[in-house]
Amino acid sequence: MDDAGVDGRRSVGRDDGIASGDDAVDPPAAFRDRAVANDVGVYEAFETEGPDAWRRAADLLDWVSDYDRVLDDGDPPFYEWFTGGTLNAAANCVDRHLDERRNQLAIRWFGKRGERRSYTYLDLHREVNALAAGLRDLGVEEDDVVTLYLPMVPELPIAMLACARIGAPHNVVFAGLSAEALATRIDAADSEYLITCDGYYRREDAFNQKSKADNARLRIDGDLDATVVVDRLGDALDVTLGGDEHGYEAIVDAHDGATVEPVARNATDLLFVMYTSGTTGRPKGVEHATGGYLAHVAWTTRNVLDVRPDDTYWCAADIGWITGHSYGVYGPLATGTTTVLYEGSPDYPDRDRVWDLIERNAVSIFYTSPTAIRSFMKWGAEYPDSHDLSSLRLLGTVGESITPKAWRWYREHVGGGDAPIVDTWWQTETGAIALATLPGVSPMKPGKVGPPLPGIDARVVDEDGEPVDPGEPGFLTIASPWPGMLRGLREGDERYRREYWLEAEDGWRYRTGDGATVDEDGYVTILGRVDDVINVRAHRFNTGKLESVIVGADGVTEAAVVGDDGGKIVAYVTTRSGIEPDAALRETIGERLAASVGDVARPDRIVFTPELPKTRSGKIMRRLLEDIARGDEFGDISALRNPEVVGEIESAVRNG
Repeated sequence: MDDAGVDGRRSVGRDDGIASGDDAVDPPAAFRDRAVANDVGVYEAFETEGPDAWRRAADLLDWVSDYDRVLDDGDPPFYEWFTGGTLNAAANCVDRHLDERRNQLAIRWFGKRGERRSYTYLDLHREVNALAAGLRDLGVEEDDVVTLYLPMVPELPIAMLACARIGAPHNVVFAGLSAEALATRIDAADSEYLITCDGYYRREDAFNQKSKADNARLRIDGDLDATVVVDRLGDALDVTLGGDEHGYEAIVDAHDGATVEPVARNATDLLFVMYTSGTTGRPKGVEHATGGYLAHVAWTTRNVLDVRPDDTYWCAADIGWITGHSYGVYGPLATGTTTVLYEGSPDYPDRDRVWDLIERNAVSIFYTSPTAIRSFMKWGAEYPDSHDLSSLRLLGTVGESITPKAWRWYREHVGGGDAPIVDTWWQTETGAIALATLPGVSPMKPGKVGPPLPGIDARVVDEDGEPVDPGEPGFLTIASPWPGMLRGLREGDERYRREYWLEAEDGWRYRTGDGATVDEDGYVTILGRVDDVINVRAHRFNTGKLESVIVGADGVTEAAVVGDDGGKIVAYVTTRSGIEPDAALRETIGERLAASVGDVARPDRIVFTPELPKTRSGKIMRRLLEDIARGDEFGDISALRNPEVVGEIESAVRNG
């Protein structure tokens, strides 16, 4: 096939005769007319100008000194963006907005027990400066890595920005991870400073976060120079601070009113390191550079998510993962909008919580995961339908693939039947969105993530690196550098090159690790990780394909497929609220798989379960499901957001 249709170098949109089939859905004309990106010529511009077209992204930022080159590709795959330029990420997210919108809300925070806090851009500037001054007094210098081990409280983005202000890269560790995981990440990042809290609430229970942090300190190599502790629980939990431990509030109060000049960082300097969750192997320390990352995030926040300063925008991802970094903190604040932070789970204290927050705060853009959407479907449409969600003008999804059924449900019951949906694909390593429709330019296709963004040379290829035919499965690769890309791994250049890059005849290829198909219009469907394959009865099955077929059955909301130790297919299935799993549904699932894949794909066991085990980032932990199916011992489950479901699944397997 003509690979121009999938490498992001051809204009994609109805005006070009592309994506006009039966499955294409146009955004409303009123949306297209006022969208930030509504000119199909943007694709041609990137094709014509090459990497220099990314100046558009750099122009969204304030630079201390201008860059010499947009892209330095002289040492592939170690690409550098905006070389010679200097800037500060915190100044771009806070300081530059003060003249025009100092009194506009920057952050609206909603706590798990009904607490509320709001920060204007002036408030944010004041507290970021105070904490930055305090960290300097504790000895934090430029290039020192500061580890942040905090739940979804405002102090987390404030700490990120305070670190960025003084040129200290941050290393955010998701608050739900274990003490061992924290210790591993502190050591791997060569971090000597920690910001944590006394504890946090999960449902009705208070968890002692400080205790986990203390246990981690006992495991690390060497000592921390200083620890800062946020008081989250107040009188609910008393903690004692040691000699090298300092209360966050005391530090901020002592430095209130201080002004810290933002450190001018080279565009190629490290902004943060983020470790992958490590559910399938050793965690990797992904490093992101300041200039390219921030430019790519700002450009996609404006052009893909259509965010403007007058929006109230909610990215529902935890800041402990890359989506929360890019589109919960840096993207919206660089754009000068109001970002919503929510500490709780979507069904606590009740299943109306998300919709109530959207209604009360007139949220205009909502960005969440297919995992969450499937939960909303399972609970029932009556919850969103009972709220006024008319403030929403755009919906987004991020994470694993969304099924056409979930896509249509999301648009109908959350988006009022006509809101555009941007289904986005990207990774911790890509830093920012790489594949998605531009909502004011490109039609949508339910279940298909869309074409590569302008300037992203994404290709679906076979094992020899050749483009696959439309509809045929292949490997998703990116054939040229992009601004938000990782600058390397904390573990060194050799692992970086080995894990991600393949040298081809016409250049280097970034291996995403995802399988995909592409249609005649260049729209990509993500099939899942290429290692999410099971071997049964001398056949190799992509689990994403099987799961998609199962979820298509009426009443089914979610599925995960694994192989057991006997070479048999085991399907874990959840159903919509009010649907009672029975023999008829089992037969329907089997018939669907036989018709779509072949009789050999019929599951040997179907296990109905109220939930699937998921990491805090929303990924199904298939390794755990495989261990349960095989009757094996399973290891650390601290990465799970719903560990209580493990016992229920074990019981269902035993009784099945």
